[in-house]
Formats: sequence, C-alpha cells, structure tokens
Amino acid sequence: MATTTTSLTDDQIAAFHRDGFVRLERFADEAVGRTMLARVIELARAAADGHDISPPFVMPEQQPGLGERPAPEDLVSKIFRLARDPAFHQFVTRPDVTAIARDLIDTEDLDCFLSQFIFKNPGAWGQPWHQDSFYFPFDPARPVVGLWLAVTEATLDNGCLHVVPGSHTEPVHHHIPDARPGANYGYVEIVDHDMSGAIPVLMQPGDLLVFDSHLMHRSTDNLSAGLRAAMVFHLAAAGTNDHTVELRGYTVNDWIPVRRTEGQT
Repeated sequence: MATTTTSLTDDQIAAFHRDGFVRLERFADEAVGRTMLARVIELARAAADGHDISPPFVMPEQQPGLGERPAPEDLVSKIFRLARDPAFHQFVTRPDVTAIARDLIDTEDLDCFLSQFIFKNPGAWGQPWHQDSFYFPFDPARPVVGLWLAVTEATLDNGCLHVVPGSHTEPVHHHIPDARPGANYGYVEIVDHDMSGAIPVLMQPGDLLVFDSHLMHRSTDNLSAGLRAAMVFHLAAAGTNDHTVELRGYTVNDWIPVRRTEGQT
C-alpha cells in the first residue's frame, strides 16, 4: 500500500472546495525552483542550437516588439512535457505533492498529464481569462488539479495570476481566440462572465498554488525588468480518457504515473 502522507488540513480542503484554489506558503525550498530554472534554460539553449530535446518542446513568444534578446531563453514563452525529466519528476512524485492531489481527486492512483515551465520575460503579455478545463476534453472531465509552483516571486508588476474565487463551480464557458496580433499559440479568452470579483495571487519563490481546472484565472503583462517564472503540473485520476488528439489533432499532454496504490510510480 502507498504510504499515507498528510498534505492539506481540513481548513485548506474546505477553502479549496469553496474558492477553487488554496495557496500553500513556503511549500518547497527555493532551491527546487532554481534547479528547475537552470534545467529549462539548458533545454532552451539546446533547442536553439538545433538539438532534439524531446519529449520537452519549446513554445516561443509570438508577440511583436520584444526585439533582440541576449539569450534563447529570453524569447521563450513555455516549455512543455517536462515531467519525465529528473529535475521535475522528482518534485511531482514527492509523496507530499501527490498527497495534495489524492486529497482533492479522492484516489490513490494518479497521473500527471501536463507539465509546463512558464517563462514570463520582461515585456511579455499575460494570458487572458480562461479555464484550464477548456483545454482538457477528458472522460471523466473532472476532477483535475493544477499545481502552480512559484519559481520567482509573482507580483502585480511582473504579471501574477488573478483568480475569480468560486468560479470553479461554473461550467466551462465559451472561449474565443485571443484577438491580439501576435498572441501566443493556443491563447483563448472568456468574454461572457463578470470578472469584477477577481483577486491577485501574490507569490514568493517556493509557494504553491493548488487550483481546480474550472477556476477562471488570467495573468497580466510583465511590466518589470525581471523574469516571472513558474512550473505548473496538472494531475488527474489514472485511467482518465484523453480525447485531445481526436478532437483537436494535436496534444501537449504526456501522461505519466506519479502515484499508485501499491506505492509504485
């Protein structure tokens, strides 16, 4: 049997179900994020030099006006499919990490299906209001839990997340393509909901935001002179049927086991 690990308090679980998210301060040592950042910089530079870094792949920033940047990672938006890499696999399979998803998904058998490192370099635009489940045509559709690890601080100036508490109780709303010229590939936007109740989520390195896949959230532009970086994992029950490829013709998902009843990953 898997070792029982306590992760969330009753109050934290109640807050998650009420608000759709809970922030865990100082969940990880800052060194964890520094190791991740060093690894994705290595991957970004290798990809820019023409090396095959798969299964990870790099999504560059598409917006105009960023100009010449001194290093390849300065023009990266996201790097996907990282969970098999030791720098990231070690974190997402930690018993205290998977116990969070166990508590909220209510199963011992868990997979990580989406892993992405988010660079938000100076001048980079934010991502519009959306629900992650728009991107997840799964059966069963829920529950899906996101784990957003702050690698750098996330502030109002550098483009922190904003969330609408309680919006996870809504169905998946209609999303339209991001109309900004040069918007990043795949960006979409909710325009049929009142977001006036939104609040910013300020984070310090090592803080972990745990959130429901129906939670409405966005990020804002990075108006600072520094990087705002985060690593995000999404977990679901093992055995979930993923229809992304058949419905959309492509996928950035990569399903790997991270917790099993018998304690094997």
